[in-house]
Amino acid sequence: MTITTDEHRVHGYADLPALMRLMTGDEKHGPAATSTLDVLWVLYDRVLRVTPGRPDDPGRDRFLLSKGHGPMAYYAVLAAKGFVPVAWLPGFGSHDSPLGHHPDRVLVPGAEIGSGSLGHGLPIAVGTALGLRARGLHDPAVWVLIGDAELDEGSNHEAIAFAGPAALERLHTVVVDNSSASHALPGGIAARFEAAGWSATTVDGRDHEALYAAFTAPHPGRPHVVVARVEPKNA
Repeated sequence: MTITTDEHRVHGYADLPALMRLMTGDEKHGPAATSTLDVLWVLYDRVLRVTPGRPDDPGRDRFLLSKGHGPMAYYAVLAAKGFVPVAWLPGFGSHDSPLGHHPDRVLVPGAEIGSGSLGHGLPIAVGTALGLRARGLHDPAVWVLIGDAELDEGSNHEAIAFAGPAALERLHTVVVDNSSASHALPGGIAARFEAAGWSATTVDGRDHEALYAAFTAPHPGRPHVVVARVEPKNA
């Protein structure tokens, strides 16, 4: 596990709830944020190759937060890892704060896209993977985090259907499943991706070792999806 410092303070996973508590005000979307907390931590702590010192490195991995509601967990992880100052967190959502209710790629160091419109993240990730391939950058991985409710949007299914036959091996999707979707998918979420030629696995979204194993599983020639199941939003 890696740990970072901000103003001489060491931050690890155990500090995330306290960092999240610094963010107050309306529109926090607490359940949406906490459902992603473990996925985000494992990605930034053990998987993603991106650093605060070089957030624009062409060889970096790209992480796209499509689940734009409830960015508190994202901001907490970015602060813990040194991308943004902890001092920014109490201003979350205020008029003059860079930390808005939806992350803004222009204002938040490390944010790759401005998120919030459901159904946009996965298509953008497909385009990002295609763009990297066209530029001859075959090493960077593209990761996108979406919510299960986003799969109600048709744009995601077009992206799923395209990415498999296109063999976008560097494309990775994490679906945080907190039982928010309005329309059930026959066979479950993973089956929808598998039918389009993706590698797919379903794990406990709170189990860090299971998440890490799923994130790092080999999937030659195919895009990869991890369905991270967490407690229902209204539980």
